[in-house]
Amino acid sequence: MIKFFLMVNKQGQTRLAKYYEHVEINKRTVLETEVIKSCLSRSNEQCSFIEFKDFKLICRRYAALLIVVGVNDTENEMAIYEFIHNFVEVLDEYFSRVSELDIMFNLDKVHIILDEMVLNGCIVETNRARILAPLLILDKMSES
Repeated sequence: MIKFFLMVNKQGQTRLAKYYEHVEINKRTVLETEVIKSCLSRSNEQCSFIEFKDFKLICRRYAALLIVVGVNDTENEMAIYEFIHNFVEVLDEYFSRVSELDIMFNLDKVHIILDEMVLNGCIVETNRARILAPLLILDKMSES
């Protein structure tokens, strides 16, 4: 099960944070700081899977962004690694080459995409067309 989903830039600034288990606000900042520090300090040659406290971290870099997913010990790391790639492909399709600015200025849409893909920490949808359908409907309604 997914515990949290983080998207950060190279400077370590959190651009998106979604938690699927309750974590107090003050503990979230400490957790994010430790997680981001451990992931950003790794080189490209090192493994993308990290044992961290009582869960695993799966990290994947995309240009200036780093996506980190915290999962429990029973989750398949490769499945989450591919889930991250699928998430970025959906963002690329919607934003036509997604960038950090797209995420910052369209955070609500990024949350909608993530919510379509993950429910209560479980991946429920991977089909790009079905994930983007609600957003495309919202875009049509806002144009009208």
